[in-house]
Parts: sequence; structure tokens; C-alpha cells
Amino acid sequence: MASIRQRFWTLISLVTISGFSQGMLLPLLAVILEERGISSSINGLHATALYIGILISSPFMEKPLRKFGYKPIIMFGGALVLFSLFLFPLWQSLWFWFILRLTIGIGDQILHFGTQTWITASSDHQSRGRNIAYYGLFFSLGFTAGPLMTNLLSISIYVPFLLSAGLSLAVWLGLLWINNETPENDHTTIHNTSSIKRFKQAVSLGWVAFLPPLAYGFLEATLHGIFPVYGLRIGHNVNVLSFIIPCFAAASLLSQIPLGTLSDRIGRKKVILLAVSGGIAAFLFAALFERSAAMLFISFSIAGLFAGSLFSLGISYMTDLLPQELLPAGNILCGMAFSLGSIIGPFLSGAIIEWLPGLSFFYIIVALLFLVLVATAAVQGQKKSQAA
Repeated sequence: MASIRQRFWTLISLVTISGFSQGMLLPLLAVILEERGISSSINGLHATALYIGILISSPFMEKPLRKFGYKPIIMFGGALVLFSLFLFPLWQSLWFWFILRLTIGIGDQILHFGTQTWITASSDHQSRGRNIAYYGLFFSLGFTAGPLMTNLLSISIYVPFLLSAGLSLAVWLGLLWINNETPENDHTTIHNTSSIKRFKQAVSLGWVAFLPPLAYGFLEATLHGIFPVYGLRIGHNVNVLSFIIPCFAAASLLSQIPLGTLSDRIGRKKVILLAVSGGIAAFLFAALFERSAAMLFISFSIAGLFAGSLFSLGISYMTDLLPQELLPAGNILCGMAFSLGSIIGPFLSGAIIEWLPGLSFFYIIVALLFLVLVATAAVQGQKKSQAA
């Protein structure tokens, strides 16, 4: 059976392919629906299906994880994603695709919840930021490559979906060599505390740590799901957009590990404030020069260097603030915050560019990041607490 190190990299490989699938689906389906004359508001609403799946499945995963352990949960989530990817090209219906997106959202959340909790629970404080940074780094690596699959539509609509499904299957099979483990119960409150109470405790102790995942979800879904529509409308072509969009995730590959390591040294809050501030500056620049493809390449890259690490920084911050027994609940809430941002982003952005065509798409992102900046800066220093 696999060693702890091999297990870590198998989990990271799963996260990479999950990022690839998500990074492919958002712009790929946005372009297909735009070319078929679907309105931007409906396009944006359709993009939320994946994140609705994440949201509705989140509250129900803690008990199965404790009962069955990490490996079965992760394998089940991966199987849902695989099955759905194979079905996409078989019936090209708006509502059928919505259901498949919903199913992928459920599968991805199950997969990510299992991998996040396994990695955070098995990492000591000194290496936690770095390990979660690897998690974010390789998710971003997959997410960077995903949008490039849009170019394969010129060959056949089947190619991107089947390629993604095949890669997912290859990595999923690697789980067969991993030993199963279950979360530690020695100090948990699972027997004397209700799930609702644990969620309330986690929110009370660590709410500020859920803001970066929410902001990252908003960014990820909006940039991949609605920016292709907006970009087409302001004069950019599909091929150019397919290279601009990955710049955000690609640039984050360079900064995930340095920012995660820096947060281990100087504190999560300081690094989160730096990341959000850099994202605000980058998207203001994008709003001013949005009709220049070169300037958008630069803007997306700078934004990725800073804001592309918000999800992993938020998970590390949450793990610092919550006691061990609340980590499963905290990971669920990180996923829920991410999905809330991902649902709000495409729907709000799609509606605004339809109703207010004169307003730059990027000002919506700037407004959200500014709210996160103010809220995070206003919080006084917090220390890890013990659950009641």
C-alpha cells in the first residue's frame, strides 16, 4: 500500500484533475451557450448549477466521512464527476446539462471535502500553510489548463468532455492503492453535540476565515463563466479569451507556495489583506484597459499572483482558528462559502452586464473584494479556541 507521502500526492493529483474539469466546463459551456444565442443572465444562472450542487451537498458529508472514512467518500465523489463528464456530449439539452453540472458540483464537493480534511488533519502547524498551498497550487494548475480545451470545440464537441473524463478515470484508479483512514474521535463532540451546534461554533470562532473562499469562488466562477460572454461582447475572439482566462490561475501557480509559506511566518490575516489589496488594484487596472488583450493578460496575471491564493489561505486560516474537533465542520463551511460566492458571481455579473451594459464587468469584482478587505481588516486578532 502507498506511503503517507504517496497518499498526499495521490490526493493532490485528484485535486489537479478536478481543477482541470472545472476550469474546462465553465468557459466551454459559456461559449457554447453564447454561440447558441442564450442570454447572459441565463448563461450565468446555468453556470451556478455546479455551485448549487456544492452548496446543497455540503451539510450532509460530515457524518458519512466519520462513518466510512476518507477513501470511500473521495472515491464516491470522483465517480459522480466521471459519470457526468461522459454523459455531457450524449444529449445537448440546456436542462440536461444543468443537471449534469449539478451532479458534478456534488461530486466535486465530496471529493474536495475528503481531500481537504485529510490533508489539514494530518498536517502539523509548521507545515500546514505549505501543504494547503500545494493543494491550491495544483488545483490552479489544473484550472489553468482547463480553459484551453475550448479550442478543441473546432474538432468536435465530444473531444474536451471525453478527454477530461479519461484523465479523471486514470487518476481516480490511483486511490485503489491508498489505505483508508477515519477522522480522529478522541476529542470530538460528535456524540454530545449536534451538527448544527458544531456549525454555529465554527462560524462563531472562524467566520473571518470563510471570506477568502467566498471571494475566490466569486472570482473563479465569474472569470470563467461570465467573462467569456463579456469578452465576446466587447470585441475579443474566443481564441484570445481562451488564453486570457487561464492567466489568473497560471499566475497563482507562482505565488501559492510563497504566500502559504509567508503566512506560516507572519500570520494568515496579514497575507490575506495583501492578497485582497493586490486583487483590487489588478481588477481596477483591467476595468480601465479592458479592450486591450495585452492589458487583460497583464491584469489577470497580477490578479492571480495575489488573489489566486485566497482559497488556500482561507483554509489555512480556518484551521488555525478552529480546534481539531471542528475541522470537518470548518472544511464544509469553507466549501459552502466558496459555493455561495460562485453562485452569486455568475448570476449577479450576468444580470449586470445585461441590464447595465455601460458598466465595466470588473467593477463588480472590485466591489466584492473591497468588502472582504474591510471586513477582514476590522477583525481583531483571534486565537485558536477550544470548542465547548
